[in-house]
Amino acid sequence: MRKNRWVVSFTLLCVGLGGCAADPEPPESTAEETTTPPPAGARTLPIPEVGDETGTGGTETRHGPLVWTLPPGWTEVAPSNTMRRAQYVVPGSAGDGECVVFYFGPGQGGDPMANAERWAGQFTQPDGGNSLDRMTMQEIDGAPLDLRLVEVTGTYTGGMSTGVAPAEPLPNWMLLGGIASGPDAPWFFKLTGPQATLEENRDAFVSMLRSIRQEI
Repeated sequence: MRKNRWVVSFTLLCVGLGGCAADPEPPESTAEETTTPPPAGARTLPIPEVGDETGTGGTETRHGPLVWTLPPGWTEVAPSNTMRRAQYVVPGSAGDGECVVFYFGPGQGGDPMANAERWAGQFTQPDGGNSLDRMTMQEIDGAPLDLRLVEVTGTYTGGMSTGVAPAEPLPNWMLLGGIASGPDAPWFFKLTGPQATLEENRDAFVSMLRSIRQEI
């Protein structure tokens, strides 16, 4: 039987950063998390149990002290800027998605909530609703490290932490974010792309997150 998952809702933080040409370092936050029922309109999907993921297998890859298994069909490419530790092309029926891995170092990068809020702020809703109210965060079990999964859908407008915003807003888009507790600071896994493509790759993304382990 699948466990019920805690869903975290958030209060919008003001982040006074200017735009830049590369992915900036997210700010630190002192806000506290809450564990409340999902807000109206929030889309919550169950996290597969350990061993339930589709598309298992893949190739191990190492970046710094962390090792994870890249899902089959995903292609590693050279990071487009120095803020990115790894970058992948994620194929799907609605077009390719992009998965980017960020690590900012000890004391940098902000806490999970600050980054989740920043990701939600890169979306608008067709009905004019608040993307923070539609965002969900769940804990992922069955992994050597503490993990959280962030999900938000809507019209993607990009923003400061994407480097360059899309030329036009992208409707029916989705973000899957993974936040892993590294040995000295969090690592951030950000998958964006057409919603249909990301839903097809959701279980593979969770499987990749669960595969993360530390090797010194």
